Amino acid sequence: MRAIERDEGRDAALMAAVGEVPVAGWTILAARRAGVGDADLLFPGGGGEMIEAWLDLLDRRMEQAAASADMTGLGLSGRVRAVIALRLELMRPDREALRRASGWLLLPGNGARATRCLARTVDAIWHAVGDRSADASWYSKRAILAAIYGGALLVWLRDPDPEDASTLAFVDRRLAGLARFGRLKSRLVPRRAVEGG
Repeated sequence: MRAIERDEGRDAALMAAVGEVPVAGWTILAARRAGVGDADLLFPGGGGEMIEAWLDLLDRRMEQAAASADMTGLGLSGRVRAVIALRLELMRPDREALRRASGWLLLPGNGARATRCLARTVDAIWHAVGDRSADASWYSKRAILAAIYGGALLVWLRDPDPEDASTLAFVDRRLAGLARFGRLKSRLVPRRAVEGG
């Protein structure tokens, strides 16, 4: 995955600009309206670069919040749910900025950046729950979580509950379905091995 430039100046500029996004969109104008004088130098790639950098900043803040959260006694699904809930909480003050970012990322021609952003977030969630796998399951875990998290974002953008109840219920249903599939698979695989042997 392509590396993203990270520094405190860009992070501060993003946090200032995000408040102007509902008015000016994801543009250099939003940063200028927020008083960021060197916005063109900080984000030479314009709005797309700003969106990707902001989502990366949220990923980092989510991982920091997860590192200090007490997840004692939670299984893997519970930890994944808890980290997704942290991510939603971080985004809540800037829901309109995320709505506009999502709309921009879904435009034709922005697919590569959208994929990078989603992959980075999913990877950050797995890291936050303690997954350090490097085998073939690395890909399947990220593909499955990308579908769950992507769906959760669509629900969240329409969820009127200040505690994200509908969104977290959606996440719970998807994780429960995944757990049922895992149990079924574990029962079928040994049986096939015996029948084949």
